[in-house]
Amino acid sequence: MSCGIILAAVLMFSDPSVAEAAAVAPVAADAPVSVAHEPLFADLVTRSGSLKVIVDGWIASGEAEAEGFLTGAAFTGFKTQAADLAARDLQGHLVLKERGTDNDLKCILRGISEDMPKKVAAVEAAPNAAERKVALEELAYLLNDNVEVITAPPKPAV
Repeated sequence: MSCGIILAAVLMFSDPSVAEAAAVAPVAADAPVSVAHEPLFADLVTRSGSLKVIVDGWIASGEAEAEGFLTGAAFTGFKTQAADLAARDLQGHLVLKERGTDNDLKCILRGISEDMPKKVAAVEAAPNAAERKVALEELAYLLNDNVEVITAPPKPAV
């Protein structure tokens, strides 16, 4: 049994919204469908939007420049939530893959799940306040992208 199948099984059984999303009947491959209303994907939008608000607040207030920011409760809690969001994005990818969809969202969700930990690590690795601000802005952009790719109206096949 491959590691990918084991990972998919573990992730699928770890969150009931994944099972609900997987249970939705597949539609015709050429029909544009929005998944934004499905519980798993709506949850991704909510979580990502909430995390973006936090990052935007840090950028606006300059809080991320404070001594001890990276070891403080706010950032360590954020890291946990960002890791959870990345895992849920991967779940979304796996649900769409299981449905046999051939669309950009499936690939984008996987990319976001892989990029999220890298963006958080870039915030941690920034050697000064200016570079940390840039890293936070890139993280905010990724979180916003996560919302927009799910909520964008589907486009018909060309």
